[in-house]
Amino acid sequence: MKNFKKFAFIFLLTLTFIIPRDGMALSKYGSRGAEVRNIQTRLKAWGYLQGAVDGIYGQQTVNAVKWFQRNNGLTPDGIAGPATLEKIGLPTGKTTSSSGSGDINLLARVVSGEARGESYEGQVAIAAVVLNRVRSSSFPNSIAGVIYQPGAFTAVTDGQINITPSSSCYSAARDAMNGWDPTGGAIYYYNPSTATNQWIWSRPVIKTIGKHVFCK
Repeated sequence: MKNFKKFAFIFLLTLTFIIPRDGMALSKYGSRGAEVRNIQTRLKAWGYLQGAVDGIYGQQTVNAVKWFQRNNGLTPDGIAGPATLEKIGLPTGKTTSSSGSGDINLLARVVSGEARGESYEGQVAIAAVVLNRVRSSSFPNSIAGVIYQPGAFTAVTDGQINITPSSSCYSAARDAMNGWDPTGGAIYYYNPSTATNQWIWSRPVIKTIGKHVFCK
């Protein structure tokens, strides 16, 4: 009897290391619920998921997660663990700094002012251009520096950056911060219907998203 109790204790102790703890998010094949739906929504928007957004972690979701993982330098196991969720831009139990929150707020405001009315991809694209400029040696090395560079963004000039952003603009800012760049590395963009600067028309075009042309 004593041996049995000892064995049972060791078995339960082992389980505490095997079973994911609260806060260590883990969605995998067979999982259901809001987190799965959030994962599917992001992957669907980015073109990874071909199936329905139904909150059920089936084989199509597994395949989509594997594809996303391969493209983001993660182990393609099809499991949405903390590292994968962080790349997708979903909560993993980690806290964010106040400066990070400030950057997201500023990004969301410029997205609102520059791409309000555009598709979600078009909104993420504007935020991605800001971040691409931060990484470029030709521009200021901070989000605030890029956005408030004189003449850089119409939304700053006309004051639209001061309008409270929608939840979509905040989501777009977060997605860009988490690595989604629909532009393919663009550092400039313009609206052909309103652009009057001849120089911007000379830039090599990467792609068009909605009303904006994105270029190098």
